[in-house]
Amino acid sequence: MRTGAEYKEALRDGRRIWIIGEGWVEDVPTHPATRAMFEEYVAWYDRHFDPEWQDVVLTPPDAKGERSPVGFIVPRSADDLRLMGKCFSATTFLSAGNITHTPAYGHMIALGVLHAVGLRNASPQQVANAEAYRAEIARTGRFLTFAAGAATIGYRMRPDPAERAALRIVKETDAGVVVRGKIGMHTSPAFAEDVYIGANCGTDIDGHRATFVVAVNSPGVTVICRRMAARDPSPFAAPLSNRYDELDGQMWLDDVFIPWERVRLTEPSAEPVARWLFWHQLYCWLSKAEFTLGLAFACTQAMGLMSHDPTIEYLVDLITDVQTVRSCQLATECDPEFTPEGYAAPNHAHLSAGSLAMLRARPRMDEILRILPGSSLVVAPSERELGDPAFAEGFEASFGGGGYTARQRAALLNMAWDHVGSALDHRESVYELHANGGAMAWRNRLRRSYNRYNELANAVLRQLDMEMPEVDLSAIRNAPMAARRPVTPPTAAKP
Repeated sequence: MRTGAEYKEALRDGRRIWIIGEGWVEDVPTHPATRAMFEEYVAWYDRHFDPEWQDVVLTPPDAKGERSPVGFIVPRSADDLRLMGKCFSATTFLSAGNITHTPAYGHMIALGVLHAVGLRNASPQQVANAEAYRAEIARTGRFLTFAAGAATIGYRMRPDPAERAALRIVKETDAGVVVRGKIGMHTSPAFAEDVYIGANCGTDIDGHRATFVVAVNSPGVTVICRRMAARDPSPFAAPLSNRYDELDGQMWLDDVFIPWERVRLTEPSAEPVARWLFWHQLYCWLSKAEFTLGLAFACTQAMGLMSHDPTIEYLVDLITDVQTVRSCQLATECDPEFTPEGYAAPNHAHLSAGSLAMLRARPRMDEILRILPGSSLVVAPSERELGDPAFAEGFEASFGGGGYTARQRAALLNMAWDHVGSALDHRESVYELHANGGAMAWRNRLRRSYNRYNELANAVLRQLDMEMPEVDLSAIRNAPMAARRPVTPPTAAKP
């Protein structure tokens, strides 16, 4: 595993990063728009060398006393999934679930790609290349992020349907392919070293969907990141949004060369690649929910509401939501599915139920955290007022007391506000509605992954004292998933 310092040097690789509203980023580790998030990734790497974290982020010692990063193991059992899940839970909680794409997530991408390539069975060399790259990530900690490969809206509006794909191959050589185009939203491209461009790119080679691993610093690559989440410049007033902005973006490819060993032939669907990604994602959602619950507990005491029955009911509601999703995660890991390669994969029936439960609960959880502190949440002072002699005494009288100084209570209130009322929170909500298709896509995944339709129906019929037709509901499970947001270009108005 590399150190944070080694990761820092790796990002000084000549990449072209443009942030909307900020311009070119000459140096990711030091630019004001990227510095804080970059330091969080440095801390992620360095945690593997911290004795206080090693029992969480490293495997137990083997026969030789050696340990490996938990996020980079290939799971072969339910125990492996449980070990990985505990690591993901602990590390994603630190950012309140806002850091969703880490190098461990990158390894989940590489593992999913290896699985998808094996399912397609295009050639043994394809499998060997995919495994070699996965092993490289596990050995070095190289940071890979994921793009489904969907085209930008401008491409999807092109009059000629043949021109609407995100990428097209402009040249093939013995060494690789040259591609051109633009791919839509993906997360942390400014901080990753490679981007996996998935099956939605619409590019085929020899009857297979071609997907690609592209180095961010490749000649011809430009990364366009969204605007920074609006934030107060003071970490006291915005303790979360000042640190955890992953900067989603697009990738523009202008005749980019990709060697054959970085070309992956898969199915036209990105779903097989996401086998482990959705599981990691739900841990991020759960961490945000548990952070909400922790803030609610802390605000309950800070606002003197421990004996207030409606507040206690709110807390019970929050606990129920959190425990429902945590139980689904436990079932996901303890009742795994196994791939043809023998990998232990999260059970997507349990995972889909947990994801739907979280999507439904999240708005109400935010509302409860806005309710608990009352109006103090809106008017909590900043460091400027607390340090100003003209206001300090008045704010101490307004916000201090009950064992808290005004500064302590204001710090908690500002964190709660940043968690459920900031631009960072709004970004997370909008992103998650689109990144994996939202509730409708999760309902489709649950429909397809649930496997007891016939078992339960026929078990009920056997309780009747008569012959009954055998139930076969396989058509429900096998029906294809609905297309995600098909776009129809508007007809040009006649002059």
